[in-house]
Amino acid sequence: MARTLVNLPPAPKKGDVIEVRTLIAHPMETGYRPGADGKVLARDLIRRFSCLYDDGNSRELVFQMELFPSIAANPYLTFPLRITGAGTLTLTWEGDNGFSQTETVALRAT
Repeated sequence: MARTLVNLPPAPKKGDVIEVRTLIAHPMETGYRPGADGKVLARDLIRRFSCLYDDGNSRELVFQMELFPSIAANPYLTFPLRITGAGTLTLTWEGDNGFSQTETVALRAT
């Protein structure tokens, strides 16, 4: 399991636009680089990221992106989000070799 960090403002108000910040510890190996033994290292990338927002009334996809080999190790992603009420964010990273990591974060809105 990869280590993830999700940073949200502590007390956003309904109607505010906040910045969601995420970081995941992942090597992001492109599959083009040779290792110490001269053999090409196996590709190991995060290929997709998505965020679902469940505010109690609806559950909708609020952000999604596809990642490519040029993304650095330990990808740091930020995106804006309009708060429609208290709820949960479900963040999912998917990648090569069956990699999948999901984090659920409570969002408190006043």
